[in-house]
Amino acid sequence: MNIIILGAGQVGSTVATELAKEESNELTVIDTNQQILSDLQDRLDLRTICGNGSYPGLLDDAGADDADMIIALTNSDEINMIACQVASSLFHTPTKIARIRSAEYLRRPGLFAEDSIPVDFMISPESLVTEYIYHLIEHPSALQVLDFAEGRVQLVAVRAYDDGLMVGRALKTMNQVVPGIDMRVAAIFREGESIQPSAECVIQARDEVFFLAAREHIPTVISEMRKLEKPNKRIMLAGGGNIGGQLAAMMEKDYQVKVVEAFPPRARELSALLDSTIVLLGDAANPDLLLEENIESMDVFCALTNDDEANILSAMLAKRMGAKKVMSLINRPAYVDLVESGIIDIAISPHQVTIGALLAHIRRGDVVAVHALRRGSAEAIEAIAHGDKTSSRVVGRPIEEIKLPEGTRISAIVRGKDVIIAHHDTVIESEDHVILFPTDKKKIAAVEKLFQVGITYF
Repeated sequence: MNIIILGAGQVGSTVATELAKEESNELTVIDTNQQILSDLQDRLDLRTICGNGSYPGLLDDAGADDADMIIALTNSDEINMIACQVASSLFHTPTKIARIRSAEYLRRPGLFAEDSIPVDFMISPESLVTEYIYHLIEHPSALQVLDFAEGRVQLVAVRAYDDGLMVGRALKTMNQVVPGIDMRVAAIFREGESIQPSAECVIQARDEVFFLAAREHIPTVISEMRKLEKPNKRIMLAGGGNIGGQLAAMMEKDYQVKVVEAFPPRARELSALLDSTIVLLGDAANPDLLLEENIESMDVFCALTNDDEANILSAMLAKRMGAKKVMSLINRPAYVDLVESGIIDIAISPHQVTIGALLAHIRRGDVVAVHALRRGSAEAIEAIAHGDKTSSRVVGRPIEEIKLPEGTRISAIVRGKDVIIAHHDTVIESEDHVILFPTDKKKIAAVEKLFQVGITYF
């Protein structure tokens, strides 16, 4: 696929890095910073152009005439929208994706249409990260919570501990430990390395275990991996920006929320917008403030400012002063693994959360969801099967007969309102939502091809 990416910031660079891993993609990255582009070109097999990506001449030089897709990810909503408009009007680019951050644009869906501003898909990193953090707070024992089939199925990562019933047992005994609940272990990471989850695989303490189950069964399965933590009640958010403000608004009905904001005008704005949330003006890295606000009674402390170092330091301080769990928003990928191995419980990478939403629109075939697992080291894909046995490579066939790419597993199927955990004799029907786990990103093109319908279907 021929793809033009506008913006080589953190999000753009992450997208380019992920897409460059797939041999079928031809990438051109446009940015105004030549140094960033040079660094990217040294690391990846792609083409770069320095300049303003919304200029028609520059898009022409980038090969917009032949591009299958333009992904506008600059820090400016307006540049992203204009670039999509130019790509549509002058070059008839088939797919246009834009990063839109401002709520003023997002709350007016009629604005984005072919006869107005031709953006096919909008990506709002702040909204995606807010929802991601909300799920983590909703499931206190989880390291990662991802939705499939509009939330009917969830993929949850937990760290196995010695007190878990599944620790020291082979996966084939799962039904004995969790009777009456159908679930599937989709991936296991041990000391950072992926372990193939075969029937004979034994879960060890400290393993990161990703399991898939119907949403209502998630708490039960978590309790078998480790001691189930008490529901969260008291939440403190450090930073009241877009993410902090949205998260407080989502949580204040069900939780006791405090927001610490250092910028007086924003603190006043939040006080007016939020109902029951307590808004504090101050520095979240100030131990006197944390002590005064009873940090030791907080179930979760989330550091959500734009400054990685400030987030890390305030989260570490909160943990040392008694907060039960601390999370930190971290933009630099190099920091994520580093801090999670220490005092911070969960490091949240906005770019890895965002990349999943982007990939769902980039994948061929009817792919409705893509999630990055363990900060991009693996992927989970939800695809819809179409056609019949003559036009589809998957419909009408039991899973054991489907020629899946090496290292790819089908873990679950959503059929209407029913969640079906996949077994070797499960037959896929047309319109099933199929959840797959390819361990090798080089095989993703082959996975996509499986779900492309032959011409006879139409």
